[in-house]
Amino acid sequence: MTATSTNPIRIVDLFAGCGGLTQGFHSLERGHFRTVGAVELDVAAASTYAANFAAEAGGSDHVYAGDIAEWDPAGLGSEVEVILGGPPCQGFSGLGKEDPNDPRNKLWTEYVRVVRALQPKVFVIENVDRFLKSREFELLDASTREGELRDYVLRTKLLNAADYGVPQTRRRVIVLATHRDVIASHPSRMPLGHPAATHRKPDKKGDDGTLFAPMESWLPSSVVFSTTPPETETTELPDRRCDFLGKELPGSFRTVELHIGRNPTPHSLRRYRAIPEGGNRHSLPDELSTENWIRHRSGSGDVMGRLWWDRPSVTIRTEFYKPEKGRYLHPKADRPITHLEAALLQGFPLDYRWVGTKVQIARQIGNAVPVGLARAIAGELHDYLSEAGS
Repeated sequence: MTATSTNPIRIVDLFAGCGGLTQGFHSLERGHFRTVGAVELDVAAASTYAANFAAEAGGSDHVYAGDIAEWDPAGLGSEVEVILGGPPCQGFSGLGKEDPNDPRNKLWTEYVRVVRALQPKVFVIENVDRFLKSREFELLDASTREGELRDYVLRTKLLNAADYGVPQTRRRVIVLATHRDVIASHPSRMPLGHPAATHRKPDKKGDDGTLFAPMESWLPSSVVFSTTPPETETTELPDRRCDFLGKELPGSFRTVELHIGRNPTPHSLRRYRAIPEGGNRHSLPDELSTENWIRHRSGSGDVMGRLWWDRPSVTIRTEFYKPEKGRYLHPKADRPITHLEAALLQGFPLDYRWVGTKVQIARQIGNAVPVGLARAIAGELHDYLSEAGS
């Protein structure tokens, strides 16, 4: 049965964050999907999720702000066809210690617990590229052959958000798992696959040496920066409070209200001005550099880097407002990118509502799945379930 506004596909978002995955699914076409529940430990991120999706889910009590290990999915009270989620990746990420014993690495087992309880037709897991080489992925994969997930077939692929019309080169592993009963009812008798790319790197060529004709080029960061003022008028969020989940927090703020700057020192301003488009710490004269930067000419080329106007941005991380953390200087203005610009590079709409302090909202933006990538996955999933008569 095809999903419609009267019979939408019901979804639950685990490790939901601020709702990037969910927003992508809902931006596909109104009525295709309906959120019936979500789980997120960070109360500020959970409140952002609730601000945008709780009403549709049936109320804020359908957004659980707490430890997933303590959440009982039986309380949803409705059938769930799709589970989404990105278990924390700090134990796998190259930015962290990559500790194989990091307890956060085991949170995927809680995801599996919920899958077993709800038996969805499809579940989607998003994670960093190193997840594919982890012991946890080996266990997950093995569980579909002879373990707890033997009713599911996995398809795994590393996707680049820029290949799906996102002005950002963010690479993420997307695990798609299809229930064997759904595969049996699909005309192809094949499990759900990943969406085909719609955009390509401008100089990418086919096997025969010719340029790919059907696809558009990657979107440059200018699609965002050409729509935002070069200067900022404030360093603070509006003075506003809200309470969505039993805890009063700053907000809610619309994305358009997040064009907030910083108060750089005169020395930092001189550094910003000395770095050309595409440049970085190596572009600085010695008097504006540091002993460590001068001594180490190798290493990351993104530290104190300026973005390119005509290329996608680098991956937006949680401290994008600190140029010493990466390539986060505006392509033309002498300042770091703002929360507004970071949110737009992630694909969030101007009317999306955010809850939390500046630091909390930045963390939510940086941890989110790009909306355009989620939308591409949602489109493929919707078509597949429709073809399967689900």
